[in-house]
Amino acid sequence: MVIPAQATQPQPPQDEWVFLSGRPPLGEYLGFVKQNAADGATVNLGTLSDEWRAANQRILQLENEEAGAANSPNILPLPDELKPLAEQLMNAGPFKRSFELVPVSVAMIELDQLVVFQKHINTTYSAELKARLGVTPSARDIFDVCLPLDHHQPQLRRMRTGPNSFVFVSPSDDLRFLESIEVDASQIVGYEPQGPAGGVIGIVVGFGSNYLNAVHVNNRLVLNNGSHRAYALRDLGIKHVPCIIQTVTHPEELAVVSPPIAANPQLYLGHPRPSMLKDYFDPQLRKLVPVLRKFRQVEVEFGFSTKNVPGM
Repeated sequence: MVIPAQATQPQPPQDEWVFLSGRPPLGEYLGFVKQNAADGATVNLGTLSDEWRAANQRILQLENEEAGAANSPNILPLPDELKPLAEQLMNAGPFKRSFELVPVSVAMIELDQLVVFQKHINTTYSAELKARLGVTPSARDIFDVCLPLDHHQPQLRRMRTGPNSFVFVSPSDDLRFLESIEVDASQIVGYEPQGPAGGVIGIVVGFGSNYLNAVHVNNRLVLNNGSHRAYALRDLGIKHVPCIIQTVTHPEELAVVSPPIAANPQLYLGHPRPSMLKDYFDPQLRKLVPVLRKFRQVEVEFGFSTKNVPGM
């Protein structure tokens, strides 16, 4: 009798993430690795703690050696060849909708002076961005990645899961609920209602404006969106990139423009040496973690009720 060999289970896909260690609370660091790492169930917490302490010592060293490194960021005007693209960008609908709250400009910034609040980067995705750019991208190539005029929509699948519920799934963690809107029935093409439509309510799910942008506040530039692109460009050796800059002068504005910064302003705006983009490349501060690949899911469910009420 021939006993068939057991079929091997395919390994789930993994991505490599780089996590900034040493500055976040130790418990947060341990929790991130245990919950997200492919080998999180068997990871040695003592070894992780030792790594965190070593990274924390590196941070204390940088506080002495690089105090004020994030202050007075170097902001330069765009090259002449990019100015028409920036004008086209600023006249586009997505730009106007996304950046209407505070004064905004488009300029060249220095990547190594950027303060960051995101603690991890998916380096697998950043490698894809690098491959798309090539080894020696042109100024136009860099502009198109940082500030795309033609938005490339990530993969998206949607499914109706019930009479009043829908699910949207994408490999992009930028998938989000955007807004709810009231639409005039005459705006809808290809739909024939069962009776005269008295009103149409739309629930919009999609992606962010996808622009590289930073908040200029307290004499610092804090990266607000585009961490993976900034990482990929810096990894290619590119020092200056075009960026949308939002100028914030009041705490009330900061709470609306960038809630993560507003939640801990001392860490990003008051600390003598905050976390900066270049820290992702410091061997003493970065922890490479193999992470099981995840998709982002957004569920939408709505309800309604019909009642009889007294007439006026």
